Amino acid sequence: MTENNKIRVLIIDDSLVFDRFLSEALPKASSNIDVAGYFMSPYDALTKIPVLKPDVITLDVEMPGINGIDFLKKLLPRYPLPVILVSSLNVNVFDALSNGAVDFVKKPDMSRNYTAQLFVQNLCAKILIASRAKVRLPEPPRPSLEPASPPPADSSAASKESVQAHFSLKANNTLIAIGASTGGTEATLEILKRLPADIPGIVITQHMPEGFTKMYADRLNRLCKMEVREAQNGDIIRPGLALISPGGDLQTKVVRIGSKYTVKCYPAEKVNGHRPSVDVLFHSAAEAAGGSAVGIILTGMGQDGAEGLLHMRRSGAYTIGQDKDSCVVYGMPMAAHRMGGVVTQAPCCNIADIAVKYLKNL
Repeated sequence: MTENNKIRVLIIDDSLVFDRFLSEALPKASSNIDVAGYFMSPYDALTKIPVLKPDVITLDVEMPGINGIDFLKKLLPRYPLPVILVSSLNVNVFDALSNGAVDFVKKPDMSRNYTAQLFVQNLCAKILIASRAKVRLPEPPRPSLEPASPPPADSSAASKESVQAHFSLKANNTLIAIGASTGGTEATLEILKRLPADIPGIVITQHMPEGFTKMYADRLNRLCKMEVREAQNGDIIRPGLALISPGGDLQTKVVRIGSKYTVKCYPAEKVNGHRPSVDVLFHSAAEAAGGSAVGIILTGMGQDGAEGLLHMRRSGAYTIGQDKDSCVVYGMPMAAHRMGGVVTQAPCCNIADIAVKYLKNL
């Protein structure tokens, strides 16, 4: 940061109009932000980073000549700076997050002044969070010692059917609720990829804009053994299915109907500044499932989910919090831990194994 403790932001976008808009709007919207400069070319920006010394970079995902993903691969090994992606509705944003970006914000419709103002407020908030975030470089793939073999005809379907843990009836009647924010897209993926195909039903609330939750669910469905999809009102929560709370104007909670758990997606105000809110999910899981639940709180700024996780623990649920060292932002898990809502704290890479071991012992 500068001597006056302002966060220096470097803007990279191929639209000169948008660059100038952001460079004027960000300092006006937040007295904590200075714009170090803006560039239409990522290559030009890369050469100026040692001189401009930015604290945070905003980056368009799709640009002529080089996309945001390739730029991150060049940038972060040399300058491990927090990067916020500024993207239209584009699935590539998740590839960029997996390559080290810490967060993203949806690009606004610049013809609508109200939308642009909300975008600037949201981006300012994310810049403040990103300035304190840990930048995590993706681990290089490990070389396999086994000879390569051709995948089955339907490798996705085969994978989803092959890895099963055969849980007890009691475990299958257990609900898993997961909440996350900044850094959570990759943390959730890391956990779900390690879980078996027949894992008890999961509901996930990740702070994310409308439209992106559907693409995120589709991405997880391709990469994980269980079925993953965006939740719809009335969906039944069952083993082998993970549901992502939809972004937008809806809150998502768990409702028990007879012996089954379902999700209710309904229009509501923001809770803790978020919609969907992790607290809404966790409180509802405590009410609907009580001790037949597992709550997992992951990386993110603020304390959304902390009170809800404490409610789950007091209702008899088993609760897990991501530890400080593996978090991009140790905010939500820290708040939950300090409140006494966390039974077990662990690195993200261990959470799936801890959850499965607990479920196996039910």
